[in-house]
Amino acid sequence: MIILDLQTVRIDISSKIKDTRASQLLFSLSQLELGSELESLQIIDSYTVQADLPTSTIKKAANNLIDFKKEQLMLLENLNDFDFAIEIGFLPGVTDNLAKTVATILKDSLKQNVAINVYSSQVFLLKANLSEIDLKQIIDTLHNPLIQRARVKTSLQFNQTGMGIEIPNVVLTSKQEITMVDLNVDDAILAELGSKGILDEDGSRRGPLALGLDYMKAIQAYFIKEGRNATDIELESIAQTWSEHCKHTIFADPIDELKEGLYKGYIKAATNQIRKDKGDKDFCVSVFSDNSGAIAFDDDYLITHKMETHNSPSALDPFGGAITGIVGVNRDAIGCGMGSKPIANLYGYCFGIPSLNSDSCVTLDQNRLIDGSVNFTESSHRKPCSQSPEKKFSTHEGLYRDKELTQKMLSPKRIMEGVIDGVRVGGNCSGIPTVHGFSYFHPSFRAKPLVFVGTLGLMPRLVNGKDSCQKAARPGDLIVVLGGRVGLDGIHGATFSSVEMDSSSPATAVQIGDPITQKKFSDAIIKEARDRGLYSSITDNGAGGISCSVAEMAKECGGCRVELDKVPLKYPGMQAWQIWISESQERMTLAIPPENWDEFNTLMKSRDVEAVVIGEFTDSGRCQVHYQGQMAMDIELEFLHDGLPERQLITRKPSPEWLAMNTSLRGANVPKQFSLLELLSHPNHCSKEFISQQYDHEVQAVSVLKPLQGRGRVNGDTAVIKPRIDSRKAAIISYGLKPEETDTDPYLMAARSIDAAIASAVATGANPDYIAILDNFCWNSSDEPERLYQLKETARACYDYAVAFGAPFISGKDSMFNDFKGYDANGEKIKISALPTLLISALGIIDDYSKVVSMDLKISGDKIYFLETAAMESVDAAANLSLYRRFYSAVQTELISSAMSLAHKPLKLALAHKAIAGQLGIQVEAGFDQDTGILVSIDPLKSKRFETLFPKAQLLGEVNETKRIKINAEDLSLEEATSTYRAPFSNYLNDQKKELAGVNQWLLL
Repeated sequence: MIILDLQTVRIDISSKIKDTRASQLLFSLSQLELGSELESLQIIDSYTVQADLPTSTIKKAANNLIDFKKEQLMLLENLNDFDFAIEIGFLPGVTDNLAKTVATILKDSLKQNVAINVYSSQVFLLKANLSEIDLKQIIDTLHNPLIQRARVKTSLQFNQTGMGIEIPNVVLTSKQEITMVDLNVDDAILAELGSKGILDEDGSRRGPLALGLDYMKAIQAYFIKEGRNATDIELESIAQTWSEHCKHTIFADPIDELKEGLYKGYIKAATNQIRKDKGDKDFCVSVFSDNSGAIAFDDDYLITHKMETHNSPSALDPFGGAITGIVGVNRDAIGCGMGSKPIANLYGYCFGIPSLNSDSCVTLDQNRLIDGSVNFTESSHRKPCSQSPEKKFSTHEGLYRDKELTQKMLSPKRIMEGVIDGVRVGGNCSGIPTVHGFSYFHPSFRAKPLVFVGTLGLMPRLVNGKDSCQKAARPGDLIVVLGGRVGLDGIHGATFSSVEMDSSSPATAVQIGDPITQKKFSDAIIKEARDRGLYSSITDNGAGGISCSVAEMAKECGGCRVELDKVPLKYPGMQAWQIWISESQERMTLAIPPENWDEFNTLMKSRDVEAVVIGEFTDSGRCQVHYQGQMAMDIELEFLHDGLPERQLITRKPSPEWLAMNTSLRGANVPKQFSLLELLSHPNHCSKEFISQQYDHEVQAVSVLKPLQGRGRVNGDTAVIKPRIDSRKAAIISYGLKPEETDTDPYLMAARSIDAAIASAVATGANPDYIAILDNFCWNSSDEPERLYQLKETARACYDYAVAFGAPFISGKDSMFNDFKGYDANGEKIKISALPTLLISALGIIDDYSKVVSMDLKISGDKIYFLETAAMESVDAAANLSLYRRFYSAVQTELISSAMSLAHKPLKLALAHKAIAGQLGIQVEAGFDQDTGILVSIDPLKSKRFETLFPKAQLLGEVNETKRIKINAEDLSLEEATSTYRAPFSNYLNDQKKELAGVNQWLLL
């Protein structure tokens, strides 16, 4: 709600002690290529408050915002020791979580039922002799123009007028009426409509519908049958529902001879076959039919799992894209069955190579740099980008979405920092532990990162005596939306994520999640409403907003009728189509029997959760939407969900010439000739403690095997959680990811990824016969026959090896068109495609968490063995599964002291990681350097039993107290190895130790 003509007060807060935020930011800005030196920087936190209260009352209440030991209220006008004042705040309509929290504090302290609006900002007072170019560079560094506003005043201007007050109110002037879209046009106009969106009266386009001509002609034919043109809401709704992001058409359509498509023919077929093979040992409960997959955890509970991607939004606004991703996948747990409690978060990041130097570049003829084996803290590896465009690939040279060079893409460093912080805020503020994750660096992800986020949930098998996975809206049930209000954020998010990123990518697709609002309704639903039996069905408002959630639930009963006027809005003036398709966050849709509404609404109000009835479910067979007394939408549900035409997809095996042209920016995998120190300093293998330490993994007390293992705090490839406090059963989480192998052999890449995920879980103690897996495909140029060939081969291997290992897929997601099309700093066209990537996530079960095996070496004198598996040139699933079953027996009889799969690293690197983790020395002789298998340490007193169980085990050496790592001819001290392992991101880690975790979110965008 906007408050107009009320008392407006500016509250400014400064630090009384040394501000570590300011010192760190000053250091970061000093790395820019500025013409003069920065002398000092001060940061002021500002809140503009609007309320129907006296100024004195508001200022008195503001004392509740301050930690008086560290902070003080101040008047900006009293400051004078600076040259420039830069204020950064959010654009109108952008979610401002900090302001929401401040408003709540003020209301609570005032103990009055009065409406209060708050807008947060920060003022940066810089002392420096800056040119206009320098100033612009600094402002660009401080804010993201897609979501933030910036203004600057010189000290002279400031002394004359002060900083002043700027209120970012949303003022909408568009006509709030239903418009008709003429579909009786020729194919050219129809194709343009599908590509660029609906044409408004002012001549502008609303944004991509992402519908090809074949889809548009199907829509045209439907409305000819209906005897009328489509309304704008109907066309927008169909576009959301049919988008690649929502409908996964590439996986659904026939491809070559596979008429049922990749999903039904390979992914779903694999799970069906495995469940049939397992018979009464089938542990799957709900697969592919709900927001998350669910398997049996024990006799009383199910464990749910879902991995999502949020790639496109994270490229534009890393913080907003990442926080929206993590809180969104949390809602996938909440919306699974009758409601699953989120118990653990997971993440996976594929980033471009960050650098402290904005002009740094990576040369194509230097494999070590193209693969990112550069110590980011040292400038000796940086090279100025002075080479010709054909001979270099710049990590930071400007990328732009438009030819006019006005829409600049963010640097890999800013994307990395923003994404990491978004997941941190989303998880930590939700009270959900972030227990596991990985990061992978490659220059192909510089413009469009891959951001994987996942959530595990716990749900009772029975809710009120009924199967918790069974839910269905019934005719007569009320349509209820709850949580956050609807705004312009998230418009065309689903269609935007279904195409390549370019200059038409809409800023309105950017959203910022609000974990506090979500935490309130999550607890109210899972801990109270669910077990009272107050609703019939529930789902997440994700892509497409209520247009998708309501229409999806309407399939359960056969129809729906919606009154759009009743949908709560963030501000007035939104058009009907915007309300219907907005993806504004923190919202769920429920089907509630009318007789339960009063009790449900009373419960939500008591928990400060807004819930509103916006219609009812019917059995009309149609999706009907009313707005201001008009019928805005009236479409058959069958057409809305299943009316899209099939497209026959054709693949073509890549020729050597095609591969040469399309893999020139790929680089090789980590060369085996790398020294141990080079491997330890590689960004894909060095310490990521700076990420792990930001994420709370102890909340809820479920963490067993932590993100950092051993005394040396080494990032593990697996994590273990204990979902039930009264049970010894635990869940083991692992992953497989090998994108650098896709172009070489996509079938083998998928086979090795599945084997890697399973091997890592087994090395930690998982039962190989009780592992479920998830698939996430992130592909590029998905309309090219060669890329489709690679996709098909990858999916074919997924079928073969899931069946061979008996590991069913329980959930999955695909993200197509991970490409950037834009311009370089010279205005020349450029296309950057992310590596075609398959992420396999594994979920295993161990009956007794006390038998979990960690990676760190434990005792001097232990023997080190290597168990070789077949997964390099081909994957022998039968042989590997036999080995994994014997290994599980060894874990159960406590033969294993420590273990680590070589799923994502060569042998000598794994040996070094184990030594660093245990802070013990090793002496090893190995005449080979494998990157598949399991590395173990065994108590000498148990070695004979171990060798009997594993007669082909290779004895490599032993653990000692020398504090040296000796592997063949390489010999280095444990201290040097540890410091090298921690060095690349040490600046980030040191910053955290200086309490930089308190920096407000926009500093890390």
